Amino acid sequence: MKRWMKWASAMIVLLVVIGVGAKVFKARQQAGALAAAASAASAAPLALELGSADVFVARLQPLTRTLTISGGLKAVTSAVVKAKVASELKSLTVREGDSVKAGQTVGQLDTAEFDWRLRQAEQTAMSARTQLDIAKRALENNRALVAQGFISATALETAISTEAGAAASHQAAVAATELARKSRADAVLIAPISGVVSQRLAQPGERVATDAKLIEIVDLSRIELEAAVAPEDVGGVQVGQSARLSVDGLAEPASAKVVRINPSTQAGTRAVMVYLALQPQPGLRQGLFARGSIELQRRNALAVPVSAVRIDQARPYVLAIEGGKAVQRAVELGVRGEARFDGRTDAAVEIVSGAADGATLLRGATGVVRDGTPVKVATAVASAASAP
Repeated sequence: MKRWMKWASAMIVLLVVIGVGAKVFKARQQAGALAAAASAASAAPLALELGSADVFVARLQPLTRTLTISGGLKAVTSAVVKAKVASELKSLTVREGDSVKAGQTVGQLDTAEFDWRLRQAEQTAMSARTQLDIAKRALENNRALVAQGFISATALETAISTEAGAAASHQAAVAATELARKSRADAVLIAPISGVVSQRLAQPGERVATDAKLIEIVDLSRIELEAAVAPEDVGGVQVGQSARLSVDGLAEPASAKVVRINPSTQAGTRAVMVYLALQPQPGLRQGLFARGSIELQRRNALAVPVSAVRIDQARPYVLAIEGGKAVQRAVELGVRGEARFDGRTDAAVEIVSGAADGATLLRGATGVVRDGTPVKVATAVASAASAP
């Protein structure tokens, strides 16, 4: 009995050892297979997945050569209401933002002083008229006496001179009266143009001098952009060229057209002022800053976004997708301008050589991609690239 138990125990230990060895062998086989798969996976390069926003198809399309401009908006017609006479400002009925019409009374100066001056001038003119009447009657009497031989011709000449002097004094008095009347009328402040009050420069009760500025009126129906253009660029600007402007405070871009070019340069900068008329639209105000571009020339060209051209090497290049890989292609650039990509206007540059029409190129937003990197393009993008 004891001998049998010894044999059974030895057999059980042998079976346990065999089972453990089989498990260890199987685990080693699985680990080797996993290591082989990992090494194979690490040896195979991963493909860079690209979406529709990462690539575009280069096509022949209209390329607009533009000139970037900026400047402030200014009303074509503006006026400043000034005090034509020195007096106290009695009333000013308008403030900033009020609309006025041409010929509208916008204020009043104190007329007490001018009323007295007008009365004085009228009394002086009346006195001169009386002296003229006396001189005329004396002249008529002297002529009758000369005809009868009672006085000499010299006395008649004296009477004629006296009458002429009285007439001149009367005319001077009448002129002084009209001047006094005009000064009184100038105390009424009249708006010279229709528009909106932009500045109120005085307050009632102040003593204002002659030609003192009281209010400023601007006509917002005609707004222009004053842009300074460099001398080397002004040669391409012509009257009638269109432009698109981005104005501070406006959500939509404004359309404009070149209407005038200053024949003289600005002192110091040598820049030439170019004036662009904006299409009327709500929200335009004098003094707003605007920036945009003038359309100088439009022609068909193989245009790509400026961001797609990489310049981190000696020559500019683009990354084209060929055979499932990103291939580096050196390009020769032409003129710069604007073109439409995916329904949006963007800065573009002409490709003279190095890329073909219909080539699928990577945008600059993809970042650094090495030459020969495998790529995987979305199905929609691949079908768009294959379409004529």
